[in-house]
Amino acid sequence: MKSFLLFPGEKTDGLIGVSELIISTAVQGMLFCLLGAQPLLVVGFSGPLLVFEESFYSFCRSSEIEYLTGRVWIGIWLVIIVVLTVAFEGSFLVRFVSRFTQEIFSFLISLIFIYETFFKLGKIFMDHPLGSYASQTLNQPNTALLSLVLTAGTFFIAFYLRKFKNSAFFPGRLRRAIGDFGVPIAISTMVLLDYSIKDTYTQKLSVPDGFSVTSPDKRGWLIHPLGSDGQFPIWMMVASILPALLVYILIFMETQITTLIVSKKDRMLVKGSGFHLDLLIIVVAGGVSALFGLPWLTGATVRSVTHANSLTVMSKAVAPGDKPRIQEVKEQRVTGFLVAFLVGLSIVIGDVLRQVPIAVLFGIFLYMGVMSLNGIQLTERMMLLLMPPKYHPDHTYVRKVRTLRMHLFTCLQLVCLAVLWVVMSTSASLAFPFVLVLTVPFRRFLLSRIFTHREIQCLDADDAEPSIDDRESQDEYTEMQMPV
Repeated sequence: MKSFLLFPGEKTDGLIGVSELIISTAVQGMLFCLLGAQPLLVVGFSGPLLVFEESFYSFCRSSEIEYLTGRVWIGIWLVIIVVLTVAFEGSFLVRFVSRFTQEIFSFLISLIFIYETFFKLGKIFMDHPLGSYASQTLNQPNTALLSLVLTAGTFFIAFYLRKFKNSAFFPGRLRRAIGDFGVPIAISTMVLLDYSIKDTYTQKLSVPDGFSVTSPDKRGWLIHPLGSDGQFPIWMMVASILPALLVYILIFMETQITTLIVSKKDRMLVKGSGFHLDLLIIVVAGGVSALFGLPWLTGATVRSVTHANSLTVMSKAVAPGDKPRIQEVKEQRVTGFLVAFLVGLSIVIGDVLRQVPIAVLFGIFLYMGVMSLNGIQLTERMMLLLMPPKYHPDHTYVRKVRTLRMHLFTCLQLVCLAVLWVVMSTSASLAFPFVLVLTVPFRRFLLSRIFTHREIQCLDADDAEPSIDDRESQDEYTEMQMPV
């Protein structure tokens, strides 16, 4: 099983790293907040784009093609594709992406984060074995043990502080504040623990000094479309349309589905959404960013839902026993712009970021992967496979669909999930977006012949509703269908 990217630059020899990601997030985030039709949407880097970057870099390296120049031509094709899509109103295609595909995609990305955490930890244990023969500074056994403690500590602190949000301790506002800031608390605690242990080496986050590229000796800020030697192959300029299509499919699906979740009717948004405009801004900004060697961004589901929830005002006058209802959402562009601006400011605090151990970030990735599994109906139905029918919960798809038929639907989703995992784990990983899209006709044309219309309605209905209960403190993870 080959390892996927968790950090920009880890598999691209530093050509795109933390510095580029920070600048891209800040610039494109502020631009989108100023011009986007749905300012509640938060743009950011995502797991599928990480997978593509690693695969495309491996292809370029094996073909002796300049990776960053290839990305420039992908960016050019991205602009052309999105202009054609918007001109012909192609965003209507998102209506065919049902819960079946969304759940497979979200579950797969969660698995990537969980798998990658343990894979990286295993690599640390291999590099720093727990043997008495270790004599070199970088091969001391304490490194592996401390990395495990940092990863597990970060995960469990963030996880249980999130659970603490729904407990009965302390006043509600204080409890929610602690739960909302569980991740920063976990990171700060583990960083202080690592800092207090002076005699054990742990790998730290690599951040360049000031406003500079991650690897100044390998590249500059401007990427020439004809390559560093002016000999970039013409055939690759044309062939770049294929990887451009893959990137576009990923950005299209993540952005549009995130917009659907944020813009649910239950939120009673006044300003509405502009699917075509938002897609145009995100893709064009990404295409131009490729000229500077910056990563592409897309709609970030968890961050967008969290942003929308934080701006939601709940009604206070409710009948006893009823849940508070959404009164309004403060639709504005200030918060998103300030967040992107503050992300950009982090480039000047490199000394602080260089104190963060990589193992702490492993814990955050594990937390994201585990928490992203919540609210996915596929996760619930997988548990039902091991549970006697008399203990099944009272859900619509349990009551109205026979148990064996429900398990068959779950198994078919798992088969699709396994196929996608195999594709991503081999040299065919560049074809992942195309294989993902194939789940749409699979659901519409094959499953409709296997299952009745009533069964499909129960098993594939998008019944996740926004739930922001001031008293029960529902998590944003329970309404999202796609992680990171």
